[in-house]
Amino acid sequence: MSEPLWRPDPERARASALARFAAEAGRSAGRPLDDYADLHHWSITSPGTFWQAVWDFTGMIASHPPATPVEDLERFPGARWFPGARLNFAENLLRFRDRRIALVSVLETGERRQLSYAELFEQTAAVAKRLRQLGVGPGDRVAGWLPNVPEAVIAMLATASLGAVWSSCSPDFGVAGALDRFGQIEPKVLFACDGYCYNGRRLDTTAKVHEVAARVPSIRQVIWASVIGAQPSGAETFQQICEHHSATAIDFAQRAFDDPLYVMYSSGTTGRPKCIVHGIGGTLLQHLKEHQLHVDLDRDDVLFFFTTCGWMMWNWLVSGLASGATVVLYDGSPFHPQPAVLVDLAQREAISVFGVSAKYLAALEKADVRPIVSHQLPALRSVLSTGSPLSHEGFRYVYKSVKSDVHLASISGGTDIISCFVLGAPTLPVYAGEIQCAGLGMAVDVWNDTGQPVRGSKGELVCTQAFPSCPLGFWNDPDGSLFHNAYFARFPGVWAHGDFAEITEHGGYVIHGRSDAVLNPAGVRIGTAEIYRQVEQLQEIKEAICVGQDWDDDVRVVLFVVMQPGHALDDAMEQRIRSTIREHASPRHVPARILEVPDIPRTLSGKIVELAVREAIHDRPIANTSALANPEALDHFRHRPELAT
Repeated sequence: MSEPLWRPDPERARASALARFAAEAGRSAGRPLDDYADLHHWSITSPGTFWQAVWDFTGMIASHPPATPVEDLERFPGARWFPGARLNFAENLLRFRDRRIALVSVLETGERRQLSYAELFEQTAAVAKRLRQLGVGPGDRVAGWLPNVPEAVIAMLATASLGAVWSSCSPDFGVAGALDRFGQIEPKVLFACDGYCYNGRRLDTTAKVHEVAARVPSIRQVIWASVIGAQPSGAETFQQICEHHSATAIDFAQRAFDDPLYVMYSSGTTGRPKCIVHGIGGTLLQHLKEHQLHVDLDRDDVLFFFTTCGWMMWNWLVSGLASGATVVLYDGSPFHPQPAVLVDLAQREAISVFGVSAKYLAALEKADVRPIVSHQLPALRSVLSTGSPLSHEGFRYVYKSVKSDVHLASISGGTDIISCFVLGAPTLPVYAGEIQCAGLGMAVDVWNDTGQPVRGSKGELVCTQAFPSCPLGFWNDPDGSLFHNAYFARFPGVWAHGDFAEITEHGGYVIHGRSDAVLNPAGVRIGTAEIYRQVEQLQEIKEAICVGQDWDDDVRVVLFVVMQPGHALDDAMEQRIRSTIREHASPRHVPARILEVPDIPRTLSGKIVELAVREAIHDRPIANTSALANPEALDHFRHRPELAT
């Protein structure tokens, strides 16, 4: 076995919330559950007892406690969690109302604001009062087209306090992208911004907001957040609401556990985005479990994740308020005016839990940013990574160049479940390239094409048992057929997540990429992450995207690379790429064609879109380019003469 990169400090591990929870669970189970594997096994073999224990341990606030934790567990989907419970999501996130700092907001421009828990409650009460006046009530939708600023958090909390449904996307979405989302769910109120700052530019969004508001008939009112000082004259603003609708109390609407809370969206790169509906109780309970048991979050922590309001990590981040942590919001480019801007933020705000994407860590390494020598980060105890698989080299970079004594937790799940299937645990060692464990209460496995569990080889990441944060369904899918086909058609009664994965000898997980992007030359399944890992460690390459091209009744591997400034893809560089892949992966991984492109298409949340590139090289129509941040990049992939031979 390989040696771990990090082992938890025994004293801190014993004092962790996970260890305390395990001790309580062991008493309930009548046997010790000190080993994580034993605890996880108990959590999925006694799911009702486990989730009730999480409810009690995390202090879920409810006006009517549940009579039983679960009914119809064998129905998946269809299990009913905590029937009879009545609760409010915002009430749980606003349980603390003191003068400790709840939110710190920093813009790319350097502008900084902070709100105490008391101030957050007061401003939420004012906005909730105004929404009630506008006729917003349980089940109504409210949309946010906002940057990652306090107004977004307050608007969400005010919406949830009324039992209404919140849905958001970031201001870099175009009109078509916003209409594809908000047009489907028909919100009564739209919270919008006058603009945002990115990469040194101030971008005015007022015209886009006016167009969307005019084209979605359900929108009764637009409420503006001023970011660049360009909001229309006479418009209703957050500031006016807080000044003229002040309130000292909130009448939290008590709702069922499975009433809707959020509408999230699929990427929409293969058609109109699917509107994924998430429930109040499942979202809250799962986030509390992940924050407190897997991240060890408490009131003394400062939690940060680099995200926009269009990515589920925003929802996950904001739930940190339920544990009383200080939540740091950042809006802008993570590399402006220089590559270490987020590390500067971590030092300045004494961030203890620092969340970013795997691509961000790779970019820091390429830029030779070494916080271990350039910064003082005594508060930092955990680094979270998601968005794409973190390579072995990425793991080693964190311990060599960021901080040697941090808990590095690669996490994976998604918008589909608004949480994680696999993630970290503060009591387990960290091995290079591996996600530490399956989440407690999540019956995760890896299956082959015939539905059999596999070990030591790759297969489909599945979840074989119901869990509370399973979506309620899709919006406008009355018979549930779209929802069923998305997750349950392949293995009836089992969630197939669409990740190509394997379970390691340590009981950890490796994600090799999306199943629908898996390469299949000569019938051998290859995860794209296996190729990216080798290619992106070459300093001359900025990033890459790999797809399969139909060729001679088979599939051949085609690799596109974006070169670093001052470098080009010549014969020597192409040979280096091939030899690196052949030596460190296998001959089957070596691309048949390697081509240079100036840019790679990505979604508005920053993920590369292999499926769109695959369609482009086959000259097939791409259903919804409005879902892309840079759809013009696809032009570099179409009609390439190199792919005709």
